[in-house]
Amino acid sequence: MSPLPDAVVSADSVLVSGPPMSGKYDLFNRLLAVWSDAPVVVSTGRTAEKVRADHDRIVGSGGDDLVVIDCVTHQQGDKRADTPTTKYVSGPGDLTEIGVKFTDVVEASVGRERAVGIYSLSELLMYWDPDRVYQFTRVMASQSSGQGWPFVGVVGSTTHDDQVIHTLYEPFDLVVETRIEDGERQFRARDRMGQPSGWESF
Repeated sequence: MSPLPDAVVSADSVLVSGPPMSGKYDLFNRLLAVWSDAPVVVSTGRTAEKVRADHDRIVGSGGDDLVVIDCVTHQQGDKRADTPTTKYVSGPGDLTEIGVKFTDVVEASVGRERAVGIYSLSELLMYWDPDRVYQFTRVMASQSSGQGWPFVGVVGSTTHDDQVIHTLYEPFDLVVETRIEDGERQFRARDRMGQPSGWESF
């Protein structure tokens, strides 16, 4: 696997945007692993167990210190109690509860070098309008930044119209776009000025 470009790794906040199956989830996990061995994942579509197994498969570390805010398990009717590394939210539509659980993690992580990821914003857009998701993302990004923790979000570029995608670009320093070209997964980075880098395979 080629290393991620410095521009991506050194950004404080990154939005990964692309069509289905173009490697967004792999890039998301790789970036979190480069940033921290104790990341925090807000998971809107996968259980905590699945997030940990995926992280292990993609980056080769089980992420024992990986904290998951799991928006799926309770929604499926499996009512588990919070643990230090897994916080449960009633469902991905409950932004207030996600925010409360995230604040709990921040308060319990004083002095820890963490990184924060949301997979994915597209799930939140099934419950809320783009402005509300934008506000929520901005608050999460600024809370993370206040701790010195880098932040990454993911959105499906083909699921929403351009206007929605551009609204969500706003809180992020850098956008990483993914695509499939000739059967190869590729990505490029685009900075605040909108200048894209060349496409690279991964």
